[in-house]
Amino acid sequence: MNGYLNESNFMMVEEGFTTRDLLENLLVELCQAGDQQAFFVADLGDIVKKHLQFLKALPRVKPFFPLKCNSSDGVIRLLAELGTGFACTNKAEIARVQSIGVPPDKIFYSSPCKQVAHIKYAASHGVQLMTFDNEVELSKVARSHPGARMLLGIAADSSPSAHPIMMFGTTLKSCRHLLETAKEQAVEVVGVSFHLGSRGLEPQAFAQAMAAAQLAFDMGTELGFQMHLLDIGGGFPGTEDTRARFKEMAAVINSALDLYFPDGCGVEIVARPGRYYVTSAFTLAATVTAREEVPMEQPGSDGGWDGGTIPAMCPTPPEPSPCSSPEEDSANKKSLVYHLSDGIYGAFSCLLFDTPCPTPQLPKRPCPDHPSHSSSLRGPLGHADDRLADGLDLPQLQVGDWLIFEDMGAYTVTTSPPGGPQPHITYAMSRMAWKAVQLFLGKPPQPEDDHESICTPLSCGWEMAESLCVTPVFAPAGII
Repeated sequence: MNGYLNESNFMMVEEGFTTRDLLENLLVELCQAGDQQAFFVADLGDIVKKHLQFLKALPRVKPFFPLKCNSSDGVIRLLAELGTGFACTNKAEIARVQSIGVPPDKIFYSSPCKQVAHIKYAASHGVQLMTFDNEVELSKVARSHPGARMLLGIAADSSPSAHPIMMFGTTLKSCRHLLETAKEQAVEVVGVSFHLGSRGLEPQAFAQAMAAAQLAFDMGTELGFQMHLLDIGGGFPGTEDTRARFKEMAAVINSALDLYFPDGCGVEIVARPGRYYVTSAFTLAATVTAREEVPMEQPGSDGGWDGGTIPAMCPTPPEPSPCSSPEEDSANKKSLVYHLSDGIYGAFSCLLFDTPCPTPQLPKRPCPDHPSHSSSLRGPLGHADDRLADGLDLPQLQVGDWLIFEDMGAYTVTTSPPGGPQPHITYAMSRMAWKAVQLFLGKPPQPEDDHESICTPLSCGWEMAESLCVTPVFAPAGII
């Protein structure tokens, strides 16, 4: 093993013991202790599965995980153990991955807008790979990090739903001028980078972007640069219900690579999958801290509610909410607002990235005779703009009740939390997933292991629809 992750970093569970089972046990303990703080349960086995799927679907592409997507210790250590690189946007993220021993050549300083102090920090810590898309960035790097290896960031229109304000990259018309400027300033340009965004991405956009990247490559080669690295960015879906769409993306990417950057042309391909790795691995549990009734004419939406699958674990607190109205007076006429123990300034910061709030589930089934009400979710009291979801159809909840949110791994855990301490994270991995990690890294299986057992589900929380029998034909150093 590489030494980034060991069994002390996570809870080992037997195959068939799910994330929801673990969450149920934790809720029982917290209810008994009276602890109402939000917390995560993270299924590291799910990330192992995603990594093997990625390598199988995109064998020429080397993943660099963007730390801004999820900087939790368990995720970083697992991905480092599996041999991925890391895309960092500032010196705090660079320091974060280097603190566990990630070498500089596994780090890509991917921010298109860099502070001079951070560029100097990267230079002093051996981080060379960076990106630029304008003369200002180029000049900053030329002055502060003459040994940098630069990727020219190009703009690529992904879809009508992309957010232009969040997109970076220069146009093809400006590429030659920027490359000539880099030549004048003795900056080493080694390739091209593009990023198509994380939502509403059409697979064909990758082919269009690669066609543009090839033109930029040709310009760089004509000017004497040794162009050998292509970064295709991110935009890969992270939930199980979009698995077919990931396969479609992978097929388009492989075809485009064969056309524009065929195998043997000397170009190395990297990507920055973020949501893909962590979205479905994390589940959040949060409590109702206050409840209030609002006028029924306040608009709702067609959001629905999944009644959940876990049996009841702890009784509803006997004291009613101080914000509650008389019990069941208006039956189906109530419109309720619930404040939770966490919000957009904490674990729900993903909503700031245009991520819809996952549909909440209850850890206990409601009584069939209890009516549902139009409901809204808000963050902790005191922040009027902390809006999580509207138009949900929920049974009446009490203060102290728990709500469960799945698919909460992306943009929920950051290096510098804006609202104070992060919710506690309990990491879990099935024993079979841990054995798969060891086999992947070339460690001989134990005598009791066999091929059939390695093909069993790797995730402690989700069954796999297909076997992932990936032969470890290369060591981690061959991945990145």
